[in-house]
This record gives sequence, C-alpha cells and structure tokens, in this order.
Amino acid sequence: MSNDLPNWERPHYQPSTDHALVYWAIHGKFTNEVEISRSKYRTAGPPEGVTCRKVGRQENKPLPFTDDVFGKGITNQALFEQIKTAPECMVIQGEFADSTNLNYLRDCIGVVTFFLDHGGWAVCDPQQIELYDAGQWRSTVFEPGETNVQTQVKILLSNEPDGRWFHTRGLRKFARPDISVVGTPPDQRGGAIDLCNRLIRMQILGGQIAEGQEIRMASLPPGLICHHAGNLDDPDFNNVHVEIRWPKTVN
Repeated sequence: MSNDLPNWERPHYQPSTDHALVYWAIHGKFTNEVEISRSKYRTAGPPEGVTCRKVGRQENKPLPFTDDVFGKGITNQALFEQIKTAPECMVIQGEFADSTNLNYLRDCIGVVTFFLDHGGWAVCDPQQIELYDAGQWRSTVFEPGETNVQTQVKILLSNEPDGRWFHTRGLRKFARPDISVVGTPPDQRGGAIDLCNRLIRMQILGGQIAEGQEIRMASLPPGLICHHAGNLDDPDFNNVHVEIRWPKTVN
C-alpha cells in the first residue's frame, strides 16, 4: 500500500475465519467519468473482490432497495421517495477475509463518495437499513474517515414483552458478529447502550468476544454472559450475533 494513503489500523486485532461484507447502493443518474482521484477520495480504487455494477430500469422493475417493505425502516421518507424515481443505481459489493486493517473499508468509502460526486443522489446502506443524502454521507462518513468509522454500525431498540431489546446492524463490515442485548429493564437503557458501544468499538479495532465471556461494567449487574448465536441469513442482523440476556433476577 502506497504511503500517500492513511493506514486504518486495528490495534486489537485477533484473527478469525469470518469474512467482511461491504454493500452499498447509490441511486441517481451517473456520468461516464470513472477516473477516481486517490488524493481527493482517499482511495486506491475498488479493492480486489469488490464489484461496481450499474443497474438501470428494465421493464419498469424497481431499483434495489426502493420497495416499500425496505422503506419501512428508513427514517428519511422524503429521501426514500426521491430515490424511487432515480433512473440508475450503482451497486458496490464485495467480501474480504478478516484483516489486520480496514483499508478495504477506507477504499470503498472513497469509491462511494466518488459516485455521489458524479451523479449520485443518495447512498443506501442495507446492512444498517440506512439512507444518506450526499451531505450527510460526506459529513458523517467520508470526511471524519477512520475517526468516525463506528457510524458504520447502528444500534436499534425494540420494546419486547420481556424488556427492551438493543441490537446492532453493520458489524459484518468488520467480519465481526453483531450484538443483541435481550430483556433490558427500562431503567437500564444507558448501560445497555454503553455496553453495545464498547463491544462495537472493541470489535471494529479487531478484538474478539469469547464464548461465555462475562460482562464486567460498574454500571451493569453481574450475570451478563456472551453467547454466540444465529447465522448469516438471520433477517434481524444479516449476520451472526452475540446474545447477552439480562439476568431475570434483576428487576
């Protein structure tokens, strides 16, 4: 890797056999320019194993991620309605073996930003069920770069009969399991979010969560144990996950 590009290190890296998945869809009407500036977009171009595929409207079929079922999870409904009318979509997708650095992610983020500057209206991140306009993508993802890479993972909250369910989406980009905290009491919201953020950050930096690992945090009760679960086809995560169940003895 040329030294003109920053190296996105993972200082706590522990190897795994899992693979990272990157997947974005940029909607718009694209120019024919394909020369990507390394310095401007902080990228060496699409990494090996990544495809950039332009999809047009054929036989009036909808473009990827513009159906109403997917749209239910999108916060910015006005932007979602806009991408429904886009004539084209650029799909960027690929898998990578677990790595000691995140340079593949750096390069892909630069490629997405290039396409936004050359005809893209918005970026869909199906792994987070998130939609960015061009300004949001630049300010939140591209410009901060490595310092804000945690924005590639989202924490979701659902109210369930046995308590609140906090769960993440997006850690597959880092070849790591997502997090599921089940049965959280209402007054423990802050602690559960703090726990998720700590585990997200640790895994982004390359760490691993061991099977049976006990959570030790001053703000949380004892008895929170990590168990690996799920599969890549689980629609709640599109990934495997680590499940942490709140002790039933805690009110």
